[in-house]
Amino acid sequence: MSIEQKECELIGEFNQFDDWMDKYEYLIDCGKSLPEMAANYKCDENIIKGCQSTVWLYAELVENKVIFHGAADSLIARGIVALLIRLLSGENPEDIVHAKLESLRTIGLQEHLSPTRSNGLVAMVKQMKMYALGLNIAK
Repeated sequence: MSIEQKECELIGEFNQFDDWMDKYEYLIDCGKSLPEMAANYKCDENIIKGCQSTVWLYAELVENKVIFHGAADSLIARGIVALLIRLLSGENPEDIVHAKLESLRTIGLQEHLSPTRSNGLVAMVKQMKMYALGLNIAK
């Protein structure tokens, strides 16, 4: 499934809820489904700078697909990490680098986050694209 197809699926899921409190609950539930990140990846070099919470992201290239691993110490941040991993993990590096991620605007995520969480979202997306770019160059 392409990133765009995953985004359409995500938009459909968020459109099921009228109230942003329900959308936050859904986001938290997404975070609960995020697999536990291996302890050796929870190191300073994998911390995303600019996030209100502590967020760790790690990427590896497996058969020309970027596989992301993530964790966060807060429920909302963990949900955001889970959504981004769902959208971008398992895709080839070039598609990740060029992904527009319009679904994040469409569902209104950024505008319904506090300014510091919104900055964290931008920092997470930027870091995921940087990982993809670096892995693409390294291959």
